[in-house]
Amino acid sequence: MGSCASRFNIVGDGEQRVLVRVAKTGETHVAPVAEGVSLSCRDYVIIPTRYGRDLARVVGPVDPASDSYGDPVQIQRVATPADVDRYNENEAKADDALRICRERAQQHGLNMALVRAHFVLDEPRLVFFFTAESRVDFRDLVRDLVHEFRLRIELRQIGVRDEARMVGGLGVCGRVLCCNAVSDRLKPVSIKMAKTQGLSLNSMKISGPCGRLLCCLEYEYDFYRDAKRGLPNVGARVKHGEVLMRVTEVNVLNDTIQVEGDGMNLRVPSNQIRQNPKTQRWTLHREEQPVDQES
Repeated sequence: MGSCASRFNIVGDGEQRVLVRVAKTGETHVAPVAEGVSLSCRDYVIIPTRYGRDLARVVGPVDPASDSYGDPVQIQRVATPADVDRYNENEAKADDALRICRERAQQHGLNMALVRAHFVLDEPRLVFFFTAESRVDFRDLVRDLVHEFRLRIELRQIGVRDEARMVGGLGVCGRVLCCNAVSDRLKPVSIKMAKTQGLSLNSMKISGPCGRLLCCLEYEYDFYRDAKRGLPNVGARVKHGEVLMRVTEVNVLNDTIQVEGDGMNLRVPSNQIRQNPKTQRWTLHREEQPVDQES
């Protein structure tokens, strides 16, 4: 999402839509392109956000029928070079503002971790993002900050996933975090998704830097869920002649099932294990070559 796959140019007709990403927070919105307005990939625009009118960058065209990004926002105007320069100047001041806010928070004994400071581009507003384990009474802190900066001050408590999206970083795969580079509107992730895909349930292996389950667990979940329909689960009992065996592995990519019992360890095509619709019992109908016990 941070870069465009190809260049494009859209001249608005009232129906065309583009995906835009707020420069500072990484939040994405879909926006219609007004009639006669010309936009290209990576162009900067000014849009309304929850914090005020701010700078966003065009990511790419969006299917007008798509509703994946919620209600559309209206592009206020195409950003000028002066807007971009002002944004860069604000960014240069943000670190100093964050330092001052941290000092004031410590003076007030507030248990909060400041993540980012952001000067809203088109409004006299300074927003501080922070994480905390519980609610924080920061009213005295806000008064100090208003006196310091002479701006409208807003403190926003965010979750660890939002922190990861704002700060960015690399995942265990070596690629940029999905929430930062792919989409900020990922579906909920559950431990069931890891179980369905046969992944290790070691929390260290299936959690991201934010400490939550990996966003990418959702990507292939539907495929594995659908592929496993009509197949026995690991641990299920399978009758092979007079021998009762147990399923030890279901490999949907190779379309094979591994069973063991009575000294045998077999890997067979999944279509050779069938379920009796009346008894719900599984039966192996034809034996394949035994697999290596160490494989």
